[in-house]
Amino acid sequence: MRKPQGFEVTNPDRRQFLSTAAAGIAAAGAASLFSAYPSQAASNDGIRPFHIHVPEAELMDLRKRLAATRWPDKETVADESQGVQLAAMQEIVHYWHKDHDWRKIEARLNALPQFVTEIDSLDIHFIHVRSKHENALPLIVTHGWPGSVIEQLKIIDPLTNPTAHGGNASDAFHLVIPSLPGYGFSGKPAATGWDPAHIARAWVALMKRLGYAKFVSQGGDWGGNITNVMAEQAPPELLGIHVTFPETIPPDVGKALQAGGPPPSDLSAEEKRAYEQLVRLRTKNLAYALEMGTRPQTLYAFADSPAGLAAWILDHGDNYGQPASAIMWAVLGHAVNSHSAGALTRDDILDNITLYWLTNTAVSSGRLFWENKRRLLSAVNVSIPAAVTVFPGEIYQAPRSWTERAYHKLIYFNEVDQGGHFAAWEQPELFSAELRAAFKSLRQST
Repeated sequence: MRKPQGFEVTNPDRRQFLSTAAAGIAAAGAASLFSAYPSQAASNDGIRPFHIHVPEAELMDLRKRLAATRWPDKETVADESQGVQLAAMQEIVHYWHKDHDWRKIEARLNALPQFVTEIDSLDIHFIHVRSKHENALPLIVTHGWPGSVIEQLKIIDPLTNPTAHGGNASDAFHLVIPSLPGYGFSGKPAATGWDPAHIARAWVALMKRLGYAKFVSQGGDWGGNITNVMAEQAPPELLGIHVTFPETIPPDVGKALQAGGPPPSDLSAEEKRAYEQLVRLRTKNLAYALEMGTRPQTLYAFADSPAGLAAWILDHGDNYGQPASAIMWAVLGHAVNSHSAGALTRDDILDNITLYWLTNTAVSSGRLFWENKRRLLSAVNVSIPAAVTVFPGEIYQAPRSWTERAYHKLIYFNEVDQGGHFAAWEQPELFSAELRAAFKSLRQST
């Protein structure tokens, strides 16, 4: 089993790792968490502590490549309609080269309990933080593309330590945050078959391996799709789900979108707005997904050029609309299409892009688009308890009418006034409050 290049997977009995992890956890105010890890960690299922240390030579190589970037000509228009503008990319790459410090996020990750376990012959990396509060609800949170576990770092303390963030002890979660296969610190599949359904089953196996007989699941982007698939599979351990990327498009609406025609005549005003958003998504914003969904192996340039990788991740092919506008606001330091960056910073974005670069996962992460055979956003058929939060900056605002038809046991639905596609990253306190509210009715089932 290959480990991610440049990273160290330590053995559970190595004193160096234990002392480093304990010191980091204590610094985070959670010294009891490591000792509270379930007894299954010592079983034959092989849960191994994980520690990150990128060799300095790799960081030097990154800086060298950034300095040697070969730039194209300036765009021929005065706006961003041709893609990320040259001046913006040059500003971002200059900051990345001169001022960004990978060691800060490396230390932040190493201060958390991180582990690797093998599921279906693939190493799966995950963060596992147990709350100090009794009767905390086990929760697995899944990121998407072009995200990583870095997206979820700001929600760890609000969810595991709610009393420090305006919540009650009864709102606490035990939190598991895995890296998707082919992403970040998880292994890269060497064969086909790791589609959302396979990942959903692997997540159930992971939670059971950690000793959780009952749990809930949350996700956005690919994480939302995987969470939806898991809910359709309905394993007995899964109490309910929360998604910020609901898949609700009714069949008649999907057919109209596919045909490129007008919307069905009986749509409400809210449904018509959603239809218009979906038309824009389909006709203008999916070039990146089509490429990765059909020819992911062709993206060699992103394994060779960090500037090229950054431009691909930043743009999303959506003309600085959603989901990229909050990201562009963060990296440029000024408003883009009026969608606030929220809690996002330039360093947050570059931490994430640097992770993709250092783990060489531009191509392996894109293969999830190729593996998927489901029509994304088409109405799911979920019969277990489900909760949905609609963020104003999401790709589309799912109407409640469509949501109720897709999620047959809708226990929570809320439209909030801040945040977008990267909700946990952009609005961590609001996102955490939504999860507390969404799962409140399910806690007595654990």
